[in-house]
Amino acid sequence: MQLGHLKLTLVNDCAFRLDGGAMFGVVPKPLWQRHKPADDRNRIAMQTHCLLVERGSELLLIDTGIGDKNDAKFRDIFGLEEGARRLPRAIEDAGYQLGDVTHVVLTHLHFDHCGWNTREQDGRIVPTFPNARYWMSRGEVEHARRPNARDRASYQPDNWEPVFESGQAELFEGKATPMEGVEVIEVPGHNANMCIVRLDGGSKGTQGVFWADLIPTAAHVPFPWVMGYDLYPLQTLENKELWIPRAEEEQWLCIFEHESDRPWGRIVRDAKGRYAAEPVEVD
Repeated sequence: MQLGHLKLTLVNDCAFRLDGGAMFGVVPKPLWQRHKPADDRNRIAMQTHCLLVERGSELLLIDTGIGDKNDAKFRDIFGLEEGARRLPRAIEDAGYQLGDVTHVVLTHLHFDHCGWNTREQDGRIVPTFPNARYWMSRGEVEHARRPNARDRASYQPDNWEPVFESGQAELFEGKATPMEGVEVIEVPGHNANMCIVRLDGGSKGTQGVFWADLIPTAAHVPFPWVMGYDLYPLQTLENKELWIPRAEEEQWLCIFEHESDRPWGRIVRDAKGRYAAEPVEVD
């Protein structure tokens, strides 16, 4: 999809599943399962949508999915899609090579957002994108290296430490602009330093946003529909109240990273002032 000067391409890693109660927090199951039916283990279908952003000679990738370094127990717990086309192949099928990626932006370092940062090669874990700078929040890296008991299971050091060893890490605080038209902004709530990514194609009507885990699926647009996983749910609520009205007013193109059915959308508001996601069809 063309968004002004930016060419956008969704590239998926794989489908997976997470507990529906954890994904919707205090929202009762009779409400959330209308939108996201649960399986017999109370898990809902999720996706790992990553985004390629091309501008001139630069190619930026937002998040890198789950990766392939996990064992059978992990794959069973999270219902990883067996035999799926994984992110490297999806990038190649989109017409690019892994070496074409010049920037990798990590919204945060939970395992389902940074798994393909690295891969195993000749018995070693090495960066998947050899020519890229990997952009990470300094605060998120510091926390990932010293997680607490509540979120320790979400962090896997072999997803990012090899990037530091190779000298490809680029740290920022608060916000960063890795390339023209792409702004990474810390939006606390899910954790202290998670980011969304603002896209600006350079003219009116060519703005967009990659919501990451601020709004992980289209069903999470209503303000109080906040994940139980969030460390700071009231900050999530405050940031949704800040960003969602702006996205609706300016009609931003929205990318919902974990949406299994309709990852592209726009925010709309009904006569009662309630916000929701409206799907956008993209060729």
